[in-house]
Amino acid sequence: MGIIQRLLKGGGKDKAEFKAKLKQAQEEDKIITLIEERKKSANLRELERYAREREESQIKEALNRIHKKQNQENWKSKNLVLSKGTSILKDDRPILKEKNIFKGNDNMFTKQHSIKNKTSMGFFK
Repeated sequence: MGIIQRLLKGGGKDKAEFKAKLKQAQEEDKIITLIEERKKSANLRELERYAREREESQIKEALNRIHKKQNQENWKSKNLVLSKGTSILKDDRPILKEKNIFKGNDNMFTKQHSIKNKTSMGFFK
């Protein structure tokens, strides 16, 4: 029982220590990159920015191609209803064979009482 209690108490402490170390490492990395950027010339920084933008656009285009290919494969899949060539409007569906319950009914809003003349209702006699 003592081991379990020690693990439960110590687990939160280890997690807090890990978060503190991670935050410290991130701050150190941020400082190092900031110093490296300041050592570079303005032209070099601009050139690297263009290279990063070009690389990001190539990655985005590659992802778009992959997503488009996956989408086409999903539509061509044999598991989909649409790929089987069956029409939704065919008469073999049981919902289409049911009786239309709204066919002979009048509009329910037209049967409501409308106030044409307030005197006919008993107001203002």
